[in-house]
Amino acid sequence: MIWITLVIIFFSSFIAFTLSAICGGGAGLMLIPLLGRLLPVSQVPAALSIGTFSSSATRLLVFRKHIRWGIVVYFMPAALPAVWLGAWLLKYLNPVYLEIVMGIFLISNLPAVFRRSGKPEQRSRPAHIILIIIGFLAGFLSGITGAVGLLFNRFYLRYGLTKEEIVATRAANEILLHLIKIVLYTLFGLISTKVFAVGAVVAISAIISTWATKYILPKLGEFVFRKIGYAAMVLSGVIMLQQAIQRQGFALEFTYNEGFEFEQAMPVSELTEHQRQDVYARQPQADRIDIEVVYSVGDRSYEAYYFRGDRLIEKYKFR
Repeated sequence: MIWITLVIIFFSSFIAFTLSAICGGGAGLMLIPLLGRLLPVSQVPAALSIGTFSSSATRLLVFRKHIRWGIVVYFMPAALPAVWLGAWLLKYLNPVYLEIVMGIFLISNLPAVFRRSGKPEQRSRPAHIILIIIGFLAGFLSGITGAVGLLFNRFYLRYGLTKEEIVATRAANEILLHLIKIVLYTLFGLISTKVFAVGAVVAISAIISTWATKYILPKLGEFVFRKIGYAAMVLSGVIMLQQAIQRQGFALEFTYNEGFEFEQAMPVSELTEHQRQDVYARQPQADRIDIEVVYSVGDRSYEAYYFRGDRLIEKYKFR
């Protein structure tokens, strides 16, 4: 069964990264819903980063002549510290709330899909402060979600970059970010054997896709490229928003001693092996066990609710 799952991931990743090149980015956002069904929410960004790093490295090699270094030199220094902050906060924040906001933002690009003019919105050189802000936001959001390619697609399209320049400049902006994220996720204990295996499959698929794209991208006109880019943003937003809404069991609580807490229901299978053994051993006679992950400022814990019939017999908090 695991081999079937990996084959599905491989072909899905190939399609996503091929569309990513045609759309100007966004393979990670396209894959989040799929990987979210296979891995715990907090581990999806780590698996994505392994694949997206390989994709960026290959694109950088193939399209290196089209890099706009005037953007990279301001984008990168702002993004590097921000990606550390995002990766660190991933241990305490639930990224699904951010996915809801990102989904709404992506859907807001719908008017651009139907705009008749295929010309760039603006061709003036972006102000340095804008590049710095965009770089910081891209690094921060990338550290939390693992991929924000399409989220900033509008920025690249707005400033008149050609399709090859978009692919090359984004690769130059993101390759070091992805590498740093992989290191940080490892240090924060978010990369398991399963995460590495899934990420490796995504990476192999991404590399093959990039070389195939080398022959596809020159055949696309700029007008079609931009329309596909905006359409991909809207579609990814719809999928991301739907995925986030379908995750049930959200709650916001406030207690005098602990302050505000976000709670989300989660399956027992997403716990570590040690945690599962601890939970099952505590009440072996329980008919049902419900698990919630609890996010508070600077902390994350879990709660187990044990039921016998319809009666709650114990509530157990653990880490």
